[in-house]
Amino acid sequence: MADPLVRPLLEELEYEYTTRYPSLAGASRELVRYPPEEFEPAGGGLLILLLRDGEPVAGGAFRRYDEQTAELKRIWTHSGHRRQGLARRIVAELERAAAAAGYLRVYLTTGPRQPEAKGLYLTTGYTALFDVAADPETLGGPLPFAKRLVGSEPVRPGDFRPTPPGRLRAHPVTRSAGRP
Repeated sequence: MADPLVRPLLEELEYEYTTRYPSLAGASRELVRYPPEEFEPAGGGLLILLLRDGEPVAGGAFRRYDEQTAELKRIWTHSGHRRQGLARRIVAELERAAAAAGYLRVYLTTGPRQPEAKGLYLTTGYTALFDVAADPETLGGPLPFAKRLVGSEPVRPGDFRPTPPGRLRAHPVTRSAGRP
């Protein structure tokens, strides 16, 4: 990685994915699934980190999903700083930045073994595009969510298609630092 501040985010995410999904081979490949340019402003995306005393404590990114939609990726809070509202702050900052970039809505997926993430998205106004009463393990894949940034038209599951696999390349290092 060119930017050492991004390393803790990637290392903890890889640990989380490997721990929660041990039978899923290639957890580390998921972290480098998208080209870095997709997370840079010129490519329609952004990666942000919240820093405390110069160290990253939370972060996340968005990339262009389609012309009207930003896709949130890699929402993360350092294991020593959880339950302080930092992930909520990252989501809010990414939503503001996505709206400022001209996106009208946000789409994201999370894994079925990440109930904290499911709760975060439900409490921050995202619409679950799956049956929330079902056992997440029986749904056959990632749990999709969406939220309108502009207007009041309801979000519909048919508005979104699965994210196509990206090329395996290095994870983005573009960042904007702030203090929590």
